[in-house]
Amino acid sequence: MIDKVLRYPKEHILAPVAGRLLHSVHPTVVTVAACVVGLASAGAAWQQLYGLGLGLWALNRVLDGLDGTIARLYNKQSDLGGYLDIVLDTLVYAAVPLGLALGVNTIAGYMSLALLFSSFYINGASWMYMAALMEKRQHGASEQGEMTTITMPGGLIEGAETIAFYILFLLFPGAMVPLFLLMALLVFVTAVQRLVWAIRYLR
Repeated sequence: MIDKVLRYPKEHILAPVAGRLLHSVHPTVVTVAACVVGLASAGAAWQQLYGLGLGLWALNRVLDGLDGTIARLYNKQSDLGGYLDIVLDTLVYAAVPLGLALGVNTIAGYMSLALLFSSFYINGASWMYMAALMEKRQHGASEQGEMTTITMPGGLIEGAETIAFYILFLLFPGAMVPLFLLMALLVFVTAVQRLVWAIRYLR
């Protein structure tokens, strides 16, 4: 919902770090490192080391922001880099709640996880196919002046809101089930928003 608003302030904050500390590092290395750290966060959640998991999650998000900043600063952007970023992000987004559910190990936890993953699956299809159609119709990222490889259609739950929910998951693991259900509901609403948009405009 607020990703486009935050994108430029984030770039302004991360650019000095990318320029001074990571100028010689290829952005794909940072992308892979972010994934490894994210999977470590999931592993910490599995072992119920929630403080460690939260710290690793925060580091994952910083690294995930830095790879694109490095690519833009040093003209190292590529379709492969953008593709890897999306795929590895999706892997981490699945791994962290899975780690939490495995750590709690209850039927209610697994059922709420299944509903959350179902919402991710449907929402992923909704935004990725819409992004492809927008690129096809010449309304993609480059035409709109976006910094991402492809356009990312907006909705109620985007990257910033996902980060906030995952922080809550790790801060309050005892409330995991209602938090999973709440996020799943909001993600389903996001998919419906895009469906309504498609019915109106994709003629």
